[in-house]
Amino acid sequence: MPRSKETQNSAGKGTRAGSGRGNAKQQQMQAHLAPEPATAGLLTTNQGLRLSDNHNSLKAGARGPTLLEDFILREKITHFDHERIPERVVHARGAGAHGYFQLYRSQATYTRAAFLQDPEQRTPVFVRFSTVAGSRGSADTVRDVRGFAVKFYTPEGNYDLVGNNIPVFFIQDAMKFPDLIHAVKPEPHHEMPQAASAHDSFWDFASLMPESTHMLMWAMSDRAIPRSYRMMEGFGVHTFRLVNAGGDAVFVKFHWKPKLGVHGLAWDEAQKIAGMDPDFHRRDLWEAIERGEFPEWELGLQIIDEGKADQLGFDILDPTKLVPEEMVPVQRVGKLVLDRNPDNFFAETEQVAFHPGHIVPGIDFTNDPLLQGRLFSYTDTQLSRLGGPNFHEIPINRGVCPFHNFQRDGMHRQTVNRGRAAYEPNTLGQAGAEFRVDGGPQGLQEFQAATGTPRIRQRSASFDDHFSQAALFWHSQGPAEKEHIVAAFRFELAKLEHPEVRQRMVDNLAHVDAMLARKVAGGLGLTPDPKAAAGRAGFREARGKLPIEESAALRMAANPPTGSHPLATRKVAVLVADGVDTQGLRPVLQALQDAGAHCLVLAPQLAAVATEGGRQFAVDHALATMPSVLFDAVLVAGGERCAQALDGLGAAHHFVLEAYKHGKAVCALGPGAALLRLLGLAAQADAQELGKHPGVVLGRGTAETAPETAKAFVEAVGRHRHWDRPLAEGVPA
Repeated sequence: MPRSKETQNSAGKGTRAGSGRGNAKQQQMQAHLAPEPATAGLLTTNQGLRLSDNHNSLKAGARGPTLLEDFILREKITHFDHERIPERVVHARGAGAHGYFQLYRSQATYTRAAFLQDPEQRTPVFVRFSTVAGSRGSADTVRDVRGFAVKFYTPEGNYDLVGNNIPVFFIQDAMKFPDLIHAVKPEPHHEMPQAASAHDSFWDFASLMPESTHMLMWAMSDRAIPRSYRMMEGFGVHTFRLVNAGGDAVFVKFHWKPKLGVHGLAWDEAQKIAGMDPDFHRRDLWEAIERGEFPEWELGLQIIDEGKADQLGFDILDPTKLVPEEMVPVQRVGKLVLDRNPDNFFAETEQVAFHPGHIVPGIDFTNDPLLQGRLFSYTDTQLSRLGGPNFHEIPINRGVCPFHNFQRDGMHRQTVNRGRAAYEPNTLGQAGAEFRVDGGPQGLQEFQAATGTPRIRQRSASFDDHFSQAALFWHSQGPAEKEHIVAAFRFELAKLEHPEVRQRMVDNLAHVDAMLARKVAGGLGLTPDPKAAAGRAGFREARGKLPIEESAALRMAANPPTGSHPLATRKVAVLVADGVDTQGLRPVLQALQDAGAHCLVLAPQLAAVATEGGRQFAVDHALATMPSVLFDAVLVAGGERCAQALDGLGAAHHFVLEAYKHGKAVCALGPGAALLRLLGLAAQADAQELGKHPGVVLGRGTAETAPETAKAFVEAVGRHRHWDRPLAEGVPA
């Protein structure tokens, strides 16, 4: 609902209509209100020191590592890390599971990491999936980035691969992370909207940060609304190093490839699920593991020789860039299996502490400035969230290998240390023998990378290409996926109150693709102006040269490129009523179950229905309690009385039409096709008429024709979605 002019004007002055200034408590609070900034564009530290640059951390050279002496970065991120207690500042809404990782073949050529040596070894893991922006109580199916964090409990210590389901990020330098999250979180004056980027402050920030453009393309795509945690990719985001026993190093990008394929939701569907089952993804993961259908991913490595990294056409240290798989193939080297749910959500999923700085020998960092900031931030935020420096002693965070050091005491300490020597070197703890750790070949050996010498707060010019990979992503999408991206941009930008923010955003998109910008702008009554974007502060136009114009690996609809996806764990709704004909239904159900799908029978009431032969047919749920958005496909049973009963039920018509609108496979047996009449389909539809409705299967409903019907429906479900339905937008659902 639009705000009144009175409220708008009040909000613009930093107050609220009806704020009750006469209230004693409100008067008391007035003394604590921060004044409006006295000088536009002026930023200082908490001590009042004026800042000259709020975009770049202090580095040893433009591409060198971030320096610990950067007290401005530390103050900013420290304050940010301690903003929420005890909920995570980001990634608060999550779900986790236990499992194991197992190699296919040794990776000793590239790394000395012990857990990447022996294919017979199973390394225990704990994995946490999450959304970024929402609070712990937000919905699962919001449009957002998803965290994909894996803790490996290795014999050399814990290794944390802390990534996302999108291979790039919004910003290039950790200095901007607090700004990004402040912008995307609910706006501070009224704490709205929850778990959503469709508001002014986020797009105001994004439109002023062209480096975010590539990530915005992913965030507006179907990747940001996954069908399931089990059906989304994971990425390490940053470039890391692998170092072998001989000290040789290569760059590496980490990937997680789901065995069930990569699938998303329709936007309309995602919004409805958020209201009907806000725990949709959490429930899906839990129930799959409880059923013994263990989610599985393959670990993929993109190995890049350091000497050849400069030939890629972009800076491999830039976290807003990916390495196209056509340029550097992903080597699948092992599998991740999740096979046990937590015993206690708080003790495990909530208290688990990830950190990209938790590495083991054989894995090392690069000078990616976003990664460098994360190496400080994660420990700092755990100190705030988990109560002190002993968070490693919480059971879920304990390593499976022995640990020994001279860190002592502190809040929540559980270890009871013995002996009088709590220092090194010493001779009092080893019966007179000297204990000293002062260099040697064992343990972590940091890779000795050359660094520049100047102390400089500057962004490397090699990070200045903000649009080439965004364009690659756009050109790699299929027609339906492109339409979804356009619709997502329109939806988000139409929510904004400030038209100038919308204009800046479409101006930026014009540097990705002119057609994309025109389509987005056309729905907002705007005209893109690429020259205006180029004239704004922060704009960079340093186009890289990629050897490819499209990447099939970036397309969800073509993953895999040919054939259909497995039906394992897919949910198929079976609509029945009294008078159901089971002779033609049972063979189709059996074929679906043999393919791994779960068939749930829905009826007008939660009671067994009578078959045509007078027997009882079991029902799993009442139709009113299980909407179509919770299923992957729908099967309408046959039988004259059954069809008449369903045809007279508005909820049944809506169920089928909504599934059709969302691109899902629909099968109707015999007279059950009556539910499709609003689509212009009858039970006797010819091939030409049926061809206008991809993914719709009409069976005769007889036992003789059931095998043919079952084969066609299984294939249709295996396509996951049928976005090429030309009439879907006109469906009243």
